[in-house]
Amino acid sequence: MCADKPKDERAALNGTLFLQYNPPLCEVFSMAEEVRQEMLAHMKRTIEVLKTSLGKIQTGRANPAMVEDVVVDYYGAPTPLKQLATLVAPDPDLLVVQPYDKTQMAVVEKAILAAGLGLNPANDGKVIRIKIPKLSEERREELARVIKARGEEGKVALRNVRREANEKLERMKDDGKISEDDYRRGREKNDESIQEHSKQVDELIEGKNKQLRTI
Repeated sequence: MCADKPKDERAALNGTLFLQYNPPLCEVFSMAEEVRQEMLAHMKRTIEVLKTSLGKIQTGRANPAMVEDVVVDYYGAPTPLKQLATLVAPDPDLLVVQPYDKTQMAVVEKAILAAGLGLNPANDGKVIRIKIPKLSEERREELARVIKARGEEGKVALRNVRREANEKLERMKDDGKISEDDYRRGREKNDESIQEHSKQVDELIEGKNKQLRTI
């Protein structure tokens, strides 16, 4: 709860007295912190989107993320494969898909083929095995550029989130809801946050590039 009670100060406008509301300090903190927490939530989602995006890039190493979002026509309903099957990578160059509904084996196989992933599933009636092809040097270089671009896109998204948060703080300052010092401190915290999240982007990109180099 607020320790400081709000103060009603009398002010005059064209000779008419009216009450001016000055919010307590804890309320000011709450408004500025609410903006920061909203920004952090958006930044976290940006990192998660990047992780998912990188997980789908084929580096020559088997990863269930490569096929988990393949859309399967399951009895007429478009459904992500991850909801219909167990997905595992028992070997670095092998994916195994085990549909819960064995009557849909052929449908799942067809969906993987149609997804444009360059994968050739083999259906033995019980599981679907997918051998992950080795990458040529040319393909590795192409993927390295894609990975770098995804990282830049992530950083641009983070900067946009910070800009929106700073704009909200500026409007609060202009409306008298927060002080100049609160505005300055808020911007400083936002800068610290984007540095931390940009570092996470760099670590994700480096990790993906390492996969690409070591396969």
